[in-house]
Amino acid sequence: MGEFELLARLRERLPPPGPRLRVGMGDDAAVSLPGGAVATSVDAIVDGVHFRRERATPAQIGHKALATALSDLAAMGAEPGEAYVTLGVPPDLDEEACLELLDGLLALAGRTGTSLAGGDVTRSGELFLATTVVGHAATPEQLVTRAGARPGDALVLTGEAGGAAAGLLTLERPEAAAAIPPSMTERLRARQLEPQPRLAAGRALAKAGATAMIDLSDGLGGDAAHLAEASGVRLAIDADAIPLAAGVPQVAAATGSDLWSLALAGGEDYELLAALPAGRLGEATAAVDEAEAVSLTRIGEVEAGEGVEIRPRGGEPIEPKGFDQLA
Repeated sequence: MGEFELLARLRERLPPPGPRLRVGMGDDAAVSLPGGAVATSVDAIVDGVHFRRERATPAQIGHKALATALSDLAAMGAEPGEAYVTLGVPPDLDEEACLELLDGLLALAGRTGTSLAGGDVTRSGELFLATTVVGHAATPEQLVTRAGARPGDALVLTGEAGGAAAGLLTLERPEAAAAIPPSMTERLRARQLEPQPRLAAGRALAKAGATAMIDLSDGLGGDAAHLAEASGVRLAIDADAIPLAAGVPQVAAATGSDLWSLALAGGEDYELLAALPAGRLGEATAAVDEAEAVSLTRIGEVEAGEGVEIRPRGGEPIEPKGFDQLA
């Protein structure tokens, strides 16, 4: 497999470019006509850190590479536009596997309206994909940062927590998979192997007046702390209000894991944590349900102060830890 032959086969699979892309893959640089405000994010996934080739298909790896990057655009309330992908190819990855990677990536790109505008291929000691995504909004004010939460805001969460971490345990430990029905195991593993960026929900929350937002890549505990620090506020979270993915308590019990550590610090859920005016909670809940058919749950509130407190009713506070891949 030669580099230029592989690139040619990759280009053959690309759909027509989106309306903002004037020159796409195949030239020295892409040319786009964005207009308005632009949000850009870079993400990377590496074999042995974010996935393992023996547990995921090439298509799932390609999907995850784009999904994790697009989740950052979801947290800004941006409309996805273009993606640029660098593929590191280890010696034992053949051409067909490379093409399957691309097919998994392109399937998600097609569903989200993302144009694969360019990238690079290089030889590598292990498989990795580094993805840059570009999102758009009509004005900068339409994009939501981590820094705008205000005391009195409601704190809300899309979907459920803990599913990706529990799914990883079912891949690693047989007793975890044996503790729940096969259909539940499949759903949890999908949360780990094929995460879904909440792009429509992010735009709906932005339109409903979200003042701050972050995606849960490092776990609810850690990402809540990031939002609190950026906004200069305190987040008070009711642990009993946090919706957990079905099967998480059983997996925690079967593996001897602490339930809250699994649910709050496992990471890779890629749900959205947002602050918004309490008076717009009903509007936001309906908008998120209509946009993406996903639940929106109030899990706490924003207060004056600093830091994060996660406390079950009548119980002791839970330390708001998050996943740290360098720790």
